Amino acid sequence: MRVCILGSGLTALTLAKALVNQNIFVDLISSNKNYKINHSRTIGISKSNFNYFNRNIINLEKISWKLKKIEIYTDKNEKILNFENSNQLFSIIKNHQLYEVLNKNLSKNNFFKKIKLKKKISKLEKYNLIVNTEYNNSFVKKYFSKKIEKAYNSSAYTTVISHEKISNEIAVQIFTKIGPLAFLPLSKNKTSIVYSIYNLKDVNREKIIKLIGKHNLKYKIKKIEKIENFELKSFTLRSYFHNNILAFGDLLHRIHPLAGQGFNMTIRDINLFISIIKKKLDLGLPLDKSVNYEFEKNIKHKNYIFSNGIDFVQEFFNFERKFNNNILSKSVKILGKNRSINKLFTSVADKGINF
Repeated sequence: MRVCILGSGLTALTLAKALVNQNIFVDLISSNKNYKINHSRTIGISKSNFNYFNRNIINLEKISWKLKKIEIYTDKNEKILNFENSNQLFSIIKNHQLYEVLNKNLSKNNFFKKIKLKKKISKLEKYNLIVNTEYNNSFVKKYFSKKIEKAYNSSAYTTVISHEKISNEIAVQIFTKIGPLAFLPLSKNKTSIVYSIYNLKDVNREKIIKLIGKHNLKYKIKKIEKIENFELKSFTLRSYFHNNILAFGDLLHRIHPLAGQGFNMTIRDINLFISIIKKKLDLGLPLDKSVNYEFEKNIKHKNYIFSNGIDFVQEFFNFERKFNNNILSKSVKILGKNRSINKLFTSVADKGINF
């Protein structure tokens, strides 16, 4: 069995590693000659996904920082929600470190081959399945152009701060008047920043640093690294596959980063995709378009509901920001104190939609 993965990012490498672990030959084909991993970006991985990753893909213990609590605040520094697990709630990992670990491991695997595309994509008939994680190639234009898309009219600014040592096991999300700001601990003396800002004019490094300082609740900052930014959009593909070609990762579903759930959705997709493949192989069946059919049938509706749930949270606090009214935050605070509701929120953030 041989699978082709189109792409060069974290999703492509993670899926490749999951497949070669099943003794499936994988060719990773990339048309991006100058792919560079962003050093200021991080990913949050929920407890259940972290455990799955360690067991079935690659061990992340050495490059991760475990969080025991997530606190949600209003612009006035009033705590409205609190999610907690004495062992592990979330783990934060630098994108470039995960990329390096996966890339190094795969380079030594006999089931894996990396191919740089020099011309247009062609002659892929030899592959049982083709998984596309790229945004710009002929398959996207041909088969995956129909989607439900939304522009947030905002940009995310990311950086890493160095600060004096503290225990640093609590992530903080603040819904400020200009957008959600997240402090995501990476170690005792480093913390990742993700600030999603609505239509702010004349944004520069000095202004971002000033805004971070205004909402900084606990860190004595020594250094702020390079600040990167990217435009915020969300979209969901209407069709996940065409014959034996499957769209995957952010190409399937891109969501607002406020809840740190984008890569978590991809890990859940990988979990399902691999389980379908394992069942096929155990029954002696070939890997063909039926794998893609089963994948879409079992996950599309869950991803759609989950993506819209994240969008609802974003619009919920955006509505409050626009009308300068804190009634909604007060309602959330009351709901959050209910143990059953808090447990439900925590479970959905950890495991996604399960029904």
